[in-house]
Amino acid sequence: MALAERSKQQTFFLILILGALNAITPFSIDMYLPAFPRIAADFTTTIEKVALSVSTYFLGFAIGQLLYGPLLDRFGRKPPLYAGLLLYIIATIGCFTSTSIQMLWVMRFVQALGGCVASVAAMAMVRDFFPVHKSAGVISLLVLILGASPLLAPTTGSFIVGWWGWQFVFIMLAVITSIILLAVFFFLPQAYAGDKTISLKPIPIINGFKEVLVNPKFYVFALAGSFSFSGLFVYVAHSPAIFMNHFHLTEKQYGGLFALLSVGFIGGSQLNHILIRKFSNRQILKTMLLIQTITALVFLVGALQQWYGLTMVIVLLFILLSCCGITYPNAAALCMAPFSKNAGTASSLLGFIQIGIGGLISGCVSMLPFNAVTAMSFIMAVTTVIALAILLLGQKNRL
Repeated sequence: MALAERSKQQTFFLILILGALNAITPFSIDMYLPAFPRIAADFTTTIEKVALSVSTYFLGFAIGQLLYGPLLDRFGRKPPLYAGLLLYIIATIGCFTSTSIQMLWVMRFVQALGGCVASVAAMAMVRDFFPVHKSAGVISLLVLILGASPLLAPTTGSFIVGWWGWQFVFIMLAVITSIILLAVFFFLPQAYAGDKTISLKPIPIINGFKEVLVNPKFYVFALAGSFSFSGLFVYVAHSPAIFMNHFHLTEKQYGGLFALLSVGFIGGSQLNHILIRKFSNRQILKTMLLIQTITALVFLVGALQQWYGLTMVIVLLFILLSCCGITYPNAAALCMAPFSKNAGTASSLLGFIQIGIGGLISGCVSMLPFNAVTAMSFIMAVTTVIALAILLLGQKNRL
């Protein structure tokens, strides 16, 4: 359906469905974070080992990105969506029935393999339905819906855990995803029916990824955006240990604080929606990366000197998450701009790089010889410096 042929109401509903698809993964991660202490107690293990279920989700999500990209380009967007969401629902029920921490790790991995199709397809369909100059604005609106999940998910999860137990968090996730699947089936239009000439054999698939990856605009903006955005992954994976272990907050206090900090991410994404009317995507990305890098370095220095209490940690994280909400839409729009018929492949490769970098880096935090706050600040400072360096080097080569 062409952009000009859609009414404002149709466009709004389309963005709502795409946003719901994009929100499946953050709901899958955020909703069960307040349950970490209870899961650890039930499985007689530590919170750090429960946190590995977030890492296995990131791993499955990263691998799944590469699987779905060619499928979305070959068969169109909807058939792979149906298959992936069904797999997600089955694996989510498997999480509900888990009897050990190892089984939960495996089910979370499979859950991510299925659920990752939602975000890959949503990003590809932004390219299908909207012209390049509007993509960053649409992605910012998707981020608004995505960002609303931390407002709702941890608080909802804490109530579910308190009333029925942590297992029922996964029943709720299965129900939500079933509703989204029905909305996709009945209401989401098919703008791209697929290209039967795209091969699913290994060598052509690898060549397709190579064609995207060697494009300088893709790898510079994908890497800069991914290292910038990795701070969000570090925060999500380790915030339970920081706020519930280090600062001794309760489950409900943690859920409320998580929601408060998510306002920064949402606010950043919506500020970006205003900024793109006056400035280019490149200008916004460079400026926000500078702010993010300076803030992260201030965070690191203060954490090393043990200057910060809970309030200052919250303030600095709020600023850093706000920067993530602005850098991500612009970096994604810039690296997706050169691609049309292979938008699914480009989207999946972008997701693989983003989740792969974020998951790998978030797994490194617990290995550092620092306390939780210092370890987080160190990783955030390193990744933002890398992101800024990549962008500046790319600009030096006149991208």
